[in-house]
Amino acid sequence: MCFNTRVRNVDTRMHFDVLTIFPEFFSSFRTTGVLGKAVESALIGIDVHDMRDWADNKWRQLDDEPYGGGPGMLIQAPPVIAAVRELEARGGPVRNVLLSPRGRVLDQALVEELSREPRLVLLCGRYEGFDERVSEILEPDEVSVGDYILGGGEVAAMVVMETVARLVPGVVGDPGSVDEDSFAAGLLDHPSYTRPPEVEGVEVPDVLRSGNHEKISRWRLERAVESTVTRRPDLIIKNWERYPTEVRRLIRRYAPQLDPERA
Repeated sequence: MCFNTRVRNVDTRMHFDVLTIFPEFFSSFRTTGVLGKAVESALIGIDVHDMRDWADNKWRQLDDEPYGGGPGMLIQAPPVIAAVRELEARGGPVRNVLLSPRGRVLDQALVEELSREPRLVLLCGRYEGFDERVSEILEPDEVSVGDYILGGGEVAAMVVMETVARLVPGVVGDPGSVDEDSFAAGLLDHPSYTRPPEVEGVEVPDVLRSGNHEKISRWRLERAVESTVTRRPDLIIKNWERYPTEVRRLIRRYAPQLDPERA
């Protein structure tokens, strides 16, 4: 069974095919908010497929006990392989992504890489995961959304779709907001404020109400660097080479010990 939000449009800029045993998970996800609007306008396509449709038995059973014993059940390889190959044959380049805790951890660099693909097939495991031959035969990219265990790959697939879709031109109304997102420049985002100007004695910084856009931009950059060196110093080490001179200068001001050149 395949649940579509709309018929696939040849002009779709990014298409996701999701393989899962719980297609109902995605019913509201793909019709809500920015992503829902992108699907409605055919910028994004999402087809959700029930892996049980490729089961080779009348009970539509996919799981079985692992060889060698042990707890839990595994999803059998043949139905998954058949499903992926059928989707691949429907046309257009495709990149297979298996959501797995042992995969490459999803970060902004990987999100940007995936956003350049016209079509992604997302494989959502359950139980104790897939028979290893799914990976051995299909050779998908294995992706993790973090060092923790989820009940299945569905939530992880939503994370991938949400992050990747934001980078598809036209999905986010203001492209500048994407450019300024946390991690896009290797920094956390700066603090943001809205009305009212005072809440329980805490006021919006004067500079943000000054109307001086140059000073506002400077304040935001300084606060972004300060927040990053305080909360996520690992990002400084990871992104040092990509930082412009001014960002490096600010890092040296707030946390000189993070400067690899001085080390």
